[in-house]
Amino acid sequence: MKRYQGAIIAIFAMIALTAAFSPSAGAFLLTAAMLSALVVFAIYQTTDEPEAVSKIFLLALGMRLAAGLFIHYFDLRGFFGGDANTYDRLGHELTLIWSGKGGMLSPFELHRAASMSGSGWGMNYFVGAVYYVFGRNILIPQTICGALGAATAPAVYVLARRLYESKRVARTAAVLIAIMPAMVIWSSQLMKDGLVLLFLVVGTIAVLKLQEKLSILAVAVLGICFVGILSLRFYIFYMVAVAAVGSLVVGTSGRLRTFAPRLAALLILGLGLTYFGVIRIASTDVSRVTDLQTVQRSRLDLARSADSGFSEESDVSTPEGALATIPVGLTYLFLAPFPWMAANLRQAVTIPETLLWYATIPFIISGLLYTIRRRFSRALPVLIFTVMLSIAYAIFQGNVGTAYRQRTQIQVFLYIFAAVGIELILEKRRDRQMITNRAMALQPQAAGVMFDRHDGR
Repeated sequence: MKRYQGAIIAIFAMIALTAAFSPSAGAFLLTAAMLSALVVFAIYQTTDEPEAVSKIFLLALGMRLAAGLFIHYFDLRGFFGGDANTYDRLGHELTLIWSGKGGMLSPFELHRAASMSGSGWGMNYFVGAVYYVFGRNILIPQTICGALGAATAPAVYVLARRLYESKRVARTAAVLIAIMPAMVIWSSQLMKDGLVLLFLVVGTIAVLKLQEKLSILAVAVLGICFVGILSLRFYIFYMVAVAAVGSLVVGTSGRLRTFAPRLAALLILGLGLTYFGVIRIASTDVSRVTDLQTVQRSRLDLARSADSGFSEESDVSTPEGALATIPVGLTYLFLAPFPWMAANLRQAVTIPETLLWYATIPFIISGLLYTIRRRFSRALPVLIFTVMLSIAYAIFQGNVGTAYRQRTQIQVFLYIFAAVGIELILEKRRDRQMITNRAMALQPQAAGVMFDRHDGR
C-alpha cells in the first residue's frame, strides 16, 4: 500500500484543486478515482498478476478518459455519433418524470424516455439514475462508461487465462483491448458500447465457471449480464443466451455428475430471469430479430441513411436472400471501411486503425485454428457467439459506419485469438533460440579452436 500513497495523495490533491476551479471536472475526476479503486481492488482479488493487470487497466483508463475529455471540450460528439446527446436528453427527461415534473413533457417524450423495449433503453435509465443523484452533468456518466470500458481489459485477461492457461496470452489480449483505437473511441464516450463489451466478457467468464461447477455467484453474475445486454442491445441477448445454454449443455465433460450442476444453473437462471420479468421483456422484441421483413426494412434504412451505405440492392426478406447476402456482409463487417474508399473525414480518420486491424487478422486466423483444434469445448461459448453475431450483422448491416462500430463486439473475442496467434509465433522463436543456445553450449571447444585458427591466419 505504501508504494501507492504518493499517487493516492496526488490524485486527491488534483481532484480538490480541479473542483475548486471547475465543479464539473472535479466530479469527473472523483468518479474516475472511485471507480478505478474498485476495479483495481477486483483485479487484486481475481488475477494472479495484479500489478501487471492493474497497469494495463490504468493505461486503458487513461486513454479513454483523455479521449472522452477531448471529444467533450471540442464538442465532437456529433462527429463520432449523436448517441451521447440522445442519452443525455432522455436521461434528463426521466429525472423530470421521477421528480414529478413529467407534465412538462409531451406524450411522445414521456413514452420515449420511459420505454423498456427496443435497443438502448437501459442507457436512458442509467443516465437518468446518475442525473437524479448527482444532477445533470454529462461527464459523470461518460466517465463511468469510460472506466467500465477500461475494465474490459482486465476482464479479458481473466477470460483468456481461463481459456488458455497462459499468462502471456492473457496479458497480450488485455493490452490489445486496452490500446486498440476502436476500443478506445467507442468506450470513451457516453455510449453503450463499452458497457456491452464488459457484460459480454464477464458473462462468458461466468459461463466458464459454471461449466466447472455450480456457483450461485456465477449464476447471479450471468443473470446481471443478461439483463444488461438486453437493456442495451436486445438482439445480442438472444445470441448470448444460445451461446450460454449451448455451452452449459455440452460442457467440457459428458459425465452425468458434471451435467447435473450445469442443468441446475440453467434452471436457476431461467427462473430468476422469468421472476424479474426479463423473459417477458425479451419476448416483446423477439419478432424484430426473427422477422426477415422487419430486418429488410431496417437494413434498407441503414443503406440509404448515409453516404456510407452498401449493397442497397440486397433483399434479405427471404431465407434465400439472407443467405446470399452473407458473403458480402461479412466482407464489409470485417474489412470496412476500406482505406481506398474513404469518402469523408469520418472514414479517413479510421484508416490507421483499419490498417492496424488488418495486421492482426493473420494472428487471429492462427489463434482461431489453434483454439478449434486444442480448446474447442472450453472456448465453445466464445465460438458460438462470435459465429452467430457475425452472421447476424452480415445480414442486418447495410452501413459501413455502423458495421465498423459494432464490429468491436466481435473484436473483443477476436483479439484473444490474435493474442494466441502472436504467442504461437513468439513461442516458435523462443524454441529456435533455445535450440541454438544448446548447440552453442555443447560445442565450446570447437568454437575456441575455430577462433584460434582464424587468429593464427
